[in-house]
Amino acid sequence: MARVLGISCGYHDAAAALVVDGVIVSAIQEERLSGVKNDASIPVRAAEACLSIGNLKAADLDAIAYYENPYAKLERTLVSLFAAFPRSLPHVGHALRSQLGEKLWVLDRIASALGVPRKRVEPGDHHRSHAASAYFTSPYEDAAVLTVDGVGEWTTTSIHHGQSDQLTCIQSLSFPHSIGLLYAAITAYLGFEVNEGEYKVMGLAAYGKPRYRAEFEKLIRLFPDGNLELSPDYFADFLDAHLAFAKPLEALLGPRRAFGKPWELQNEPDQRYADIAATLQSITEEALLGLAKHARLTTSSNALCLAGGVALNAVANARLAKESGFEHVSVHPAAGDAGGALGAAILRAMELGDKRPSPLEHAALGITIMASDVERIAKPLGLRCTRMRDPAREVARRLANEDVIAFATGRNEWGPRALGQRSILASAKHAAMREKLNRAIKQREPFRPFAPVVREADLPLHFADAPRALTRFMTTVTQVNTPTDWQAVTHVDGSARVQTVSRTDTLSELLDAYAKETGSSVLVNTSMNGAGDPIATTAASVLSFFLRHRVDALAVDDLLIERPEREVP
Repeated sequence: MARVLGISCGYHDAAAALVVDGVIVSAIQEERLSGVKNDASIPVRAAEACLSIGNLKAADLDAIAYYENPYAKLERTLVSLFAAFPRSLPHVGHALRSQLGEKLWVLDRIASALGVPRKRVEPGDHHRSHAASAYFTSPYEDAAVLTVDGVGEWTTTSIHHGQSDQLTCIQSLSFPHSIGLLYAAITAYLGFEVNEGEYKVMGLAAYGKPRYRAEFEKLIRLFPDGNLELSPDYFADFLDAHLAFAKPLEALLGPRRAFGKPWELQNEPDQRYADIAATLQSITEEALLGLAKHARLTTSSNALCLAGGVALNAVANARLAKESGFEHVSVHPAAGDAGGALGAAILRAMELGDKRPSPLEHAALGITIMASDVERIAKPLGLRCTRMRDPAREVARRLANEDVIAFATGRNEWGPRALGQRSILASAKHAAMREKLNRAIKQREPFRPFAPVVREADLPLHFADAPRALTRFMTTVTQVNTPTDWQAVTHVDGSARVQTVSRTDTLSELLDAYAKETGSSVLVNTSMNGAGDPIATTAASVLSFFLRHRVDALAVDDLLIERPEREVP
C-alpha cells in the first residue's frame, strides 16, 4: 500500500495528483488555486489541497513522483545548443539560464517547498507519465497508447502497449522531429501564444482551406508508419520557446501575423492565415492517423488511448475514432502536462506494489465548493442570496428564459474542459447567445466556437453519433444534425465539440428539468472564466467571477446569487 503524490511543473500547466492504495484521490492544476493562467510554478497550493483531500501531510507520503527527468532535459538542451552552433548563439544565454537554474534543481526545490527529504522526490519519464495517465485510467486490459506533444526529455512521440498492469514502449520519435513543435511554431506565426493558443488555431482552421500543402511539404515530411521529419532551417533551431520559428518560415509562408491584432476573416490577409491554419490542421490529422494505424498494426489491440498536448485536438480525435481501425478510442481528460502528474503518481504507486486504479469515470477530482462558504462571502457584499427549493427546476426555467447562469457544484474538474462543475450554462438555440457570451464574458476571437452539453441518450437526436469515451470529457467533435436548431454551438463547418452526460453525472438532473421546460436537453457549456483567467474553482474565485462578468445569476447547489438590482422573475 502506497501514498504517492505526482507533480508536474516547470514549463506550463503545473499540477499535483494524489494516489493512495491504488485509488486516485485528487488531481488539481495549480492555476485553479493561484489564479495565474497556465501557472508553471511548483504546485504547492495544488499539492496541499490534494493532501488535505486525502487527510494526509507531506510527511506521510511514501514518494513524490516528478513527471519527467530534469537531467535528461538538460542533456538535450546542451546537445542541441552545440549541434546548432553558431546559429544557436543568440539562444545560449536564455537556454542555459533556464535549464541550469531552477529547472535543473526542480527535485530539490519540490522537496524544500513541501518539507520532505530530497530522497523521497523521484524523477520520472515525460512520455511514460503521459502514457500511464491515459492507459491506467482507462477500462481497457489491452490497448495501444499514443502520446504526442512538443517534446519531453528527448521523446516527442511514443507508442506504448498496455497489457493489464504492464506498459511497454515499442516505438518513439526523438527531438527535434515533432508534430507538436510544428503546431507550436505555426501557432506563434499566427500571432497566438505558444502552449495557450493551439486550440485557437484548431478553431481558425475551419474557416480556411488547406491551400499551402506544397509549402508545408518543405516544413515536414510524413512517412507511412507515422514517422516524420521536420526541416530545422524553419524552426529557430528549436530553442526559442516564445517564437518557435525562424525567419525562413516567413519567407516561405509570408509575414507573420501581429500578436493581439483583431481578426477580420472577411479580409484577404486574415483569410490567408486561416488557410495556413487549415493546412496545419490537415497535416496534423494525417500524422496522427499514420501513427495510430501503425500502433494498431504493431500491437493488434482494439483500443487506443491518447495523451500529450496534441491529444487535445478534438478535430483530429474525431478522425482517429472513425479512420484509425480501433474499436475504442479514449483521451485522458487532462492530456497535457498536468496529466503527467497523475501518470507519474500511478506509475510509482504500482512500482511500490499497488494495483492499477479503477477506470476514471469522471473528472471531478479537485476541491469541493460549499454553498455556505459562497453565501458567507456574498451577503456582506450586498448580493441577493436565495435558497432554491427545487434547484434543477428553477435554474432550468431561467435557462429556458435565455438567462446566462454561472453554475458550480461539487469538486472542480481535472483538465482544461469545464464539464459541469465550474461552468457557464446558456441556451444553445440562437446565434445571439453566442455573441452575448463573447461580448459580455469570454471576449474571445470570433472564430472560436462554444460547446454543447446533452444527455447521452439524446445525442443521436441532435448530433452525429460519437464514442462516449470521447464525448464524456469533451475531447472530440461531431456533426450537428440540424445546425439551424443549435446556432450558438455550431461551428462554421457544421461541427460541435459535444459533451454527453450520463444518469450519474453532475448535469443530469438539470438537463432533465431543462428538457421538460423546452423539449430538448441541449445547452451551451463553457468554462467559468474570463479572458486570460483560469477556470474559477474556490468559493472566492467563483464569486469573483460573478462580480466581474455580466452573467444573470450564480447557482451553487441550492444557492442562487443575484445582483441586488435584478428583479426575481
